Amino acid sequence: MADTSNSVLFDQPGPKGRRTIRIVNWVAALIFVGVLVLILMRLHNPPDGENQLSWELWKPALEREAWTDFYLPGLWMTVKASIVAVVGSVVFGLVFGVGRLLPNVVLRAISSVVVEFCRAVPVLLLMIFFWRWFAFAGLSSPSYWAVVLALVLYNGSVVAELVRSGVGNLPNGQREASLALGLTETQSLMQIEVPQAVYAMLPAAVTQLVVVLKDTALGSIIMYTDLLQESRRLGSMYFNILQTLVVTLPRLLGAVASGRMAAVAHAAAHRGAGRTGTSSADRDHGSVQRQPDRRRQGGRGAPLARHAAHIPRAPSRQQRLDPQLAAHALRAGLRRGPSRSAGWR
Repeated sequence: MADTSNSVLFDQPGPKGRRTIRIVNWVAALIFVGVLVLILMRLHNPPDGENQLSWELWKPALEREAWTDFYLPGLWMTVKASIVAVVGSVVFGLVFGVGRLLPNVVLRAISSVVVEFCRAVPVLLLMIFFWRWFAFAGLSSPSYWAVVLALVLYNGSVVAELVRSGVGNLPNGQREASLALGLTETQSLMQIEVPQAVYAMLPAAVTQLVVVLKDTALGSIIMYTDLLQESRRLGSMYFNILQTLVVTLPRLLGAVASGRMAAVAHAAAHRGAGRTGTSSADRDHGSVQRQPDRRRQGGRGAPLARHAAHIPRAPSRQQRLDPQLAAHALRAGLRRGPSRSAGWR
């Protein structure tokens, strides 16, 4: 089936529109190349300062000692903080997201206050607060734990909201069917609704967790020795901060990781489409029913007898007065199968 999700909000461009788009793309590419050339010329011959493209400035940023003593240790600290923060955010989001849906009023109120508070406070402010607190408490590696805890609280609160919205977007029949089977509201939430909501929220959650990798760079403000902090240290030693920031790997790793995680989220959206009670097409286009092909499946010009077998007729007055006669007619129609005589007479 052809993908029509891109043509919902706008029509597909025609030949003239595609030609205009190509022209605009070429003009934008030429402008980009021109701006890049001007930047390189400015770096090569700055008004006050030395040539930023000289090999003497780039050599210390590319040597082996720079990688073994600065880049790789800083990269390991960034990855270590990101992994712990991602795991903690998922656990925090699931616990407090489910807590906001429990029938217990006290637990629901406490979870709501915690989630709303963590979402409202900026991440950098949380890092500074925990850093000062852990430093006064004498905790080892206060900057590391401050970065991890701040990222867990903020991103975990976003995941909690995703859990709540995922459960809220499920069809109402899920809970009604589970309650009709004898389950309590808590059992229905934990066994029926939350497992389906996990698949529904997975693409948005994966996209949100990419932010964890990027926000670890804020730890350099509280002297956390991540990759950004190590590159700044190397640049301050050789007075080539621009070169070390260009060579710094987290920007490239962040772009690659964002692209790969976005692809994983897109695949998870299609794979988990049938696990939440609705298909991906139904979520994209609503509950609008598609019209049949008028040439092959019958449309407005098709004979009425072609569709009459699927629409039972209203019961007659004698059948309304005699329920046994009506039930007999219904059983006879079901035995005969989908034909014109299966309707009510």
